[in-house]
Amino acid sequence: MIPHPALTDVDSTVPVVVTTDRSLRVKVIDSCGMTCTFCHNEGTPVSADNRTHQIGAFIPDGPSGRVSIYAATNGSRFLSAPVFPDEAFRHALTQLREALDFNEVHLTGGEPTLHPRLPQLIATAKECGYEVSVTSNGENGHRVLADCARAGLDHVNFSIFGTTPEELAQVQHSRYRKPALAQRKIDALNESIRLAMEVSIGTRANVVLPNRSHVPRVHRLLNKYSDSLSVRVLSSLADGKESLQAIDLLLTDLKADLEEVRLIAGTSGFRMAYRLPSGRELIVKHIRPLRLPDACTDCRFNNPTDCEEGYYGVRLYRDTTGEFHVGVCIQRMDLCLPVEEFVVGKACAEVAHLRETDFHNLTA
Repeated sequence: MIPHPALTDVDSTVPVVVTTDRSLRVKVIDSCGMTCTFCHNEGTPVSADNRTHQIGAFIPDGPSGRVSIYAATNGSRFLSAPVFPDEAFRHALTQLREALDFNEVHLTGGEPTLHPRLPQLIATAKECGYEVSVTSNGENGHRVLADCARAGLDHVNFSIFGTTPEELAQVQHSRYRKPALAQRKIDALNESIRLAMEVSIGTRANVVLPNRSHVPRVHRLLNKYSDSLSVRVLSSLADGKESLQAIDLLLTDLKADLEEVRLIAGTSGFRMAYRLPSGRELIVKHIRPLRLPDACTDCRFNNPTDCEEGYYGVRLYRDTTGEFHVGVCIQRMDLCLPVEEFVVGKACAEVAHLRETDFHNLTA
């Protein structure tokens, strides 16, 4: 079984379901209207702050107020550029689906709803045989989600960084810690959530729980929205035991019963499904220490302290020259390869082998 504290006291009668990760994350745009102080920006430097910087001299923060927390050390060799719904994108999706049997794509950013052709990107991915999800902060969803639904969007995962203006302002760059601005962002998020549910997109809310002081935020979230909004609580890797203790407190407060453990072979993320007395489901998402057996062995971050995400899955990027790159770690962007090299190379075979052996180990 997985060496993770959350699973230490799980009753043997709780069902364990094992599936295999077949998802691909695609960074479709770098732009974002928020300045969250913990943003990893999918491993790439903030493009607006690095256009005049040379490879090897990218900075993790700059005049925009945005950050990319790993950019100073992850060896990124390119700036990301918007993905277009063209033949090059279609070809990259097809190559990766054929190489690794992907069936789901998660469109990320930056903030994907700021992409002027997001519905067309969704339609292109659907035509290539993918189920499509979008991860969003909700700031622009009310303008585009109806068109995204018509294009075939299956799910939208809203990242909720605050349920009050004070909470949201607290995690933004100091220049933007203004309650009025934060309130506008929250209002936009609320409208985006309402619209997503209205047009029958599968709607999920992701909220990170760093410590006990954030527990009331989840209570407010559950009270604010109907059961049709799926709420997922994420542990904070940076806060370790404090975060796990906060989750335990939340579950106790809610009188939540563990119904199912959902393990996903080939990715570090796993989920625990709880049922509240009202009948509502609550998902808690954790990270387990999964590593690629070859690529991670000699990595300088390969220890319990520095490797924050483990092997989370495959990511696709487009650079400013139009070339697509595949990455396997946001803390080691130097491992990125052009798509054509990745699909025929050792890294792709290693990902496929890890999925197979991890599934065997979890089911055994």
